[in-house]
Amino acid sequence: MANLFEWFLGKFSIDMGIDLGTANTLVYVQGKGIVLNEPSVVAVKKGTNKVLLDGRAVGDTAKEMLGKTPGNIVAIRPLKDGVIADFEITEAMLRYFIHKVHDRTWGVRPRVVIAIPYGITPVEKRAVINSAERAGARRVYLIEEPMAAGIGVGLPITEAQASMICDIGGGTTEVAVISLAGIVTAKPVRVAGDEMDEAIVNHMRNTYNMLIGEQTAEKIKIGIGSAYPLKREMTMDVKGRDLKHGLPRKVVVTSEEIREALQEPVRQIVGAVKDTLEATPPELAADLVDSGIVLAGGGSLLRGIDRVIAEEINLPVRVAEDPLTAVARGTGVFLEKLGELKNALDQADE
Repeated sequence: MANLFEWFLGKFSIDMGIDLGTANTLVYVQGKGIVLNEPSVVAVKKGTNKVLLDGRAVGDTAKEMLGKTPGNIVAIRPLKDGVIADFEITEAMLRYFIHKVHDRTWGVRPRVVIAIPYGITPVEKRAVINSAERAGARRVYLIEEPMAAGIGVGLPITEAQASMICDIGGGTTEVAVISLAGIVTAKPVRVAGDEMDEAIVNHMRNTYNMLIGEQTAEKIKIGIGSAYPLKREMTMDVKGRDLKHGLPRKVVVTSEEIREALQEPVRQIVGAVKDTLEATPPELAADLVDSGIVLAGGGSLLRGIDRVIAEEINLPVRVAEDPLTAVARGTGVFLEKLGELKNALDQADE
């Protein structure tokens, strides 16, 4: 009877997979693909958790406010290093995204698959489930991000062979070796896109005595950032505030100096890959000689990071097709093949 009722609800529900990322939240809907991709940012009234614009100051609307708000408004990112830092605001953000996608009005609530960082605590997992349920989910499944990314890029994760994924997100980089629908060994590090942006902010301060915001740092990273020497080096005009005189000014920066600034976060990501390989059982390590490593996540779009990793570990390394959506697509495939991929389910929601 319960299964019949679940089937009935399913006929009217838009089930979805959510990549709840530090930088961006993506939502995948069965049969439609990625239907939402917005920044994980919420604008609230200072000193409260009240979301502005009747709860609509979330995502793109809120990101536009970052660093530009008057004193009584704060634009914040409620996730830090892939983990919920503010539960109440995360819940408000989830509610907004779920309702934006699941616009049915007669009270049927969706099943939701949420990708979570590898190795977070049971308390943190329970908090994600509770936030999603209060935000409007009927049933919540958790799947670890490396597994979701592996599914999303099409790795043979259910077979008795090694598949290796390196997911470089906004708050964390997660490297994992997967076999028989389980994570054999993994190494999460809290170094990813945000730390790259921070390294650029520090470089501008130390080299040019200029203060820039995180959005400007991200534009520099995307515009001229690289991990490996480029065939044709680039320059970019950067505007910010002079720290000595307090006035706005502009400087020209080069791709070479930004690459130098990014060396430390890149080195730590390479270190995580090496640590994971060293912990991999020899039979599975042998598989990786041919299959190599697949890079996913927004950080994998940093120019030349695949070449840096390949030269350090002497294995094939490739960037996945559409790496930004890999985890979200993985949650969607998981939802569609729930029975077949049950072993990949994080048991915290059972």
